[in-house]
Amino acid sequence: MPVPVPRQRAIPAVESGLAPAATASGGPSREEAPRTEGTAEKNSGTHLTLLVIEDDPGGSTVVPELLDSAGNPIRVRTARNLTEAARLLTDDVHCILLDLALPAPARSGADDELAVLKHVLELAPRHAVLALTASGDAERGTEAVRVGAQDYLFRDELDSRLLSRAIRYAVERKRSDTAERRLAEGRVRAQENRRLERGLLPTPLLEGSSLRFAARYRPGRSRALLGGDFYDVVRTPDGTVHAMIGDVCGHGPDEAALGVELRIAWRALTLAGLCGDELLGTLQQVLEHERSDDEIFATLCTVDIAPDGRRAGLCLAGHPSPLVARPGRPAQLLPYDNNGPALGLLPGARWPRMQVDLGREWSLMLYTDGLIEGRVGVGGERLGQDGMVSMVRRQLSEGLAGEALLRAAVSEVRELNGGELTDDVAVLLLDRTG
Repeated sequence: MPVPVPRQRAIPAVESGLAPAATASGGPSREEAPRTEGTAEKNSGTHLTLLVIEDDPGGSTVVPELLDSAGNPIRVRTARNLTEAARLLTDDVHCILLDLALPAPARSGADDELAVLKHVLELAPRHAVLALTASGDAERGTEAVRVGAQDYLFRDELDSRLLSRAIRYAVERKRSDTAERRLAEGRVRAQENRRLERGLLPTPLLEGSSLRFAARYRPGRSRALLGGDFYDVVRTPDGTVHAMIGDVCGHGPDEAALGVELRIAWRALTLAGLCGDELLGTLQQVLEHERSDDEIFATLCTVDIAPDGRRAGLCLAGHPSPLVARPGRPAQLLPYDNNGPALGLLPGARWPRMQVDLGREWSLMLYTDGLIEGRVGVGGERLGQDGMVSMVRRQLSEGLAGEALLRAAVSEVRELNGGELTDDVAVLLLDRTG
């Protein structure tokens, strides 16, 4: 019995079919073919390699001349048992020809006729497998395909042409099955992502309010559901509409989770009657207890709009000031002279609440800094708040409003940046019409 060696050992070229079995002097060749990760997938356009696992490698199973579809020789390796097969099963093997008569592993059940096949499938989940059985034992071969083999062959009917074609078919079927499985897994992940997104992004609680709501959200991380930005809007029983938008520093999943926690805490505290400095102080305590690092902080902007819709209280915790647009007047930023520190920076900090007049008709846009920190052109200049105000003024003059306005704003910022924004972007819009 061969002595087991680690699988990462390079396979000698003589075993992989890349070198002659002996040197000119008659001694064994010492040239080795290094093992490369992912070779099975990368070698789709190169010579195929077959690993034969059977009791008698010197028998009639292995036909000397095996050719692929391009007429290239199929390289052959042989193993007398599963231990030797594990050693030879490197990533450049494309297909396995397994003799079902091979003794089963000791740990398997004695009455399981396909135990050896199941062991090989577990050992080589990414490789195509051909089952070899006795002539007339089609039932066992069919069961092998049901368990996971790509096809089955009869031992005494095997010839070079049949085996070559079966190898090519098994390899292509395995690739097709793998691609189909990955596609199905991708669809499942997409469905799960949509469910998660519906659960993690807020549903505005504005029943009974005449205000119109719109929002846009783009995480900066590739394929991410959420970033560190968060927002929410609720209406309390007294008719006040409360809106909030915030940004946790960083872009990873921990920051996204912390943003969700802060949003949920804000909603609960707001519905409990807290606002202004008391609300932000409590949120800072939540942040300090939930953050994974003392350096993590969050900026926040809260607005509480009076039941008559004409006045609002504004609190800023290191966050950009909202933009307000009114009929007949250019859009402008709300005052931000009393901007307090970001949450999590200063223990015992205070956040003054400013009273602002909105008027009879208005549009109020809250946003995170991802909307203003994108680059403009090829230089290092940022769009900034002034650039954003000018952009929104122009878009409003073109008649854009609601969802269309936010969609146009985010798209234009991305175009000015020359591609995807690296920071998260969240924008929400509240409108009051006459």
